[in-house]
Amino acid sequence: MALDGTDFVDTDLRTSGGSSPRLATASQSMPGGTGRAPTREELDSQLTATQQDLAKLREAQEQLERAKAAIEEMRRRRGEFQTGREEMLQNLLRGVALLEQAEMNLRRDALQMGRTLEGLRGALGNVQGLNEQTWTDTTWETELARALAAIENARMEWNQARLAWSVLEEGSASAGQPAGSATPVSLLTGLTTAQLARLGLAFNWPVALLGLAVFALAVVLALKR
Repeated sequence: MALDGTDFVDTDLRTSGGSSPRLATASQSMPGGTGRAPTREELDSQLTATQQDLAKLREAQEQLERAKAAIEEMRRRRGEFQTGREEMLQNLLRGVALLEQAEMNLRRDALQMGRTLEGLRGALGNVQGLNEQTWTDTTWETELARALAAIENARMEWNQARLAWSVLEEGSASAGQPAGSATPVSLLTGLTTAQLARLGLAFNWPVALLGLAVFALAVVLALKR
């Protein structure tokens, strides 16, 4: 095959006017646009500048990443603030309401306990004031009736207090034993004969009063005849 003269012509050189695109690019980047090939020093300078630009871009990327991390942290803390605020508002509102109700109940109980305590103190003073040694032959029946009435009132006051306050049941129990474990014999141990007689009279005074009333009625009827 015959060779044409154009086969030995570089089309790139012809297209660019005798220079390659790579050299043209390098020539365009040269200061002053001299159109000559860059030297090694110029290429080293361009490489250094490119590396510096790349380092700046990396530093800018790191700064942006740090800014992104800081924004994410602030976003997380803001969400934690909103969630914690709502949670604590609910807990505090509920706690205040419960404690206010408990305080109201305690004040009511304290007022009621004060009234009960006042009643027990009054009953205690009445019972402590009973002294059979001051009874005489002419007044002992009246004094006995008053004493029994005072004891009955004190018993009613005590029973009401026991029903209202369970601490009285706990306090009345002996150490290590439930309430009501004491036997009647142990309760009567150590009492004198006079005390036992008065105790029996205290328990049987309704029957005695009834008998006395029947006797008085019989005497009145006999006198009328």
